[in-house]
Amino acid sequence: MAASPGRRRRWEREQARLKASVVEEDTEEWQKDARFAGLERVGGVDLSYIKGDDSRACASLVVLSFPALEVLYQDCRMVAVSAPYVAGFLAFREVPFLVEAVQRLQQEEPQLQPQVLLVDGNGLLHPRGFGTACHLGVLTDLPCIGVAKNLLQVDGLVRDELHREQVRSLQRSGETFPLTGTSGKVLGMVLRSCNNSSKPLYVSVGHRVSLDTAVRLVRACCRFRIPEPIRQADIRSREYLRKQPCAPLEGLEALPAGPERWVCGQKGLCSWNELQ
Repeated sequence: MAASPGRRRRWEREQARLKASVVEEDTEEWQKDARFAGLERVGGVDLSYIKGDDSRACASLVVLSFPALEVLYQDCRMVAVSAPYVAGFLAFREVPFLVEAVQRLQQEEPQLQPQVLLVDGNGLLHPRGFGTACHLGVLTDLPCIGVAKNLLQVDGLVRDELHREQVRSLQRSGETFPLTGTSGKVLGMVLRSCNNSSKPLYVSVGHRVSLDTAVRLVRACCRFRIPEPIRQADIRSREYLRKQPCAPLEGLEALPAGPERWVCGQKGLCSWNELQ
């Protein structure tokens, strides 16, 4: 399903309106501390789609402790996705479900609200400077960081030999180089997140965080290449999909298609580690 020209124009106007609210600097005290003293909860979000069906997905929100990176809370539920996929407008397809997940948490377990959200996608690194991480950050008013696995080619940024050579120059975990567009603006940072993978991450500001803080926090959240909040949100949403009656079960018992939500310490699930 394609988006009509009229819908695209409405989406562009909405992005421009919301972009005016983006804050590209640190707003929290914990962000100013070298070890993030005061940061206790980090969130990650994900949407996983049923194979062969881009209209049904599992929306997942997880909250991890920091710095231990243990899962404190998860909320997984099936959602019906009606907006079409259009490059540069992914937020209109997915963010409403993520906002709802954050709002449920704020209402039902407010003490577990994340102090920052990590998003599998881009923030300012976007054709109009307003990617999914910005969109979610502005609508929830939470600090938000975009973490992408691939380079979005905007503002003259390309995956050419020069870029590949710069990536190869990242030899150790924590090493970075800036993504500077032809406009002269630094749109994000390329980060080698762990020693065991030479594939980098593309980190960009979403909302209420500076780029330097975003990069430092993403690195601090990495046990593997992908930061643990995003990794756990992805693992748990895919696991939830496998348990749905309409999905391949692969030996798992089919479960009802309703929401699954738990808090560490309830329902005996604090020791549930099969997805770690």
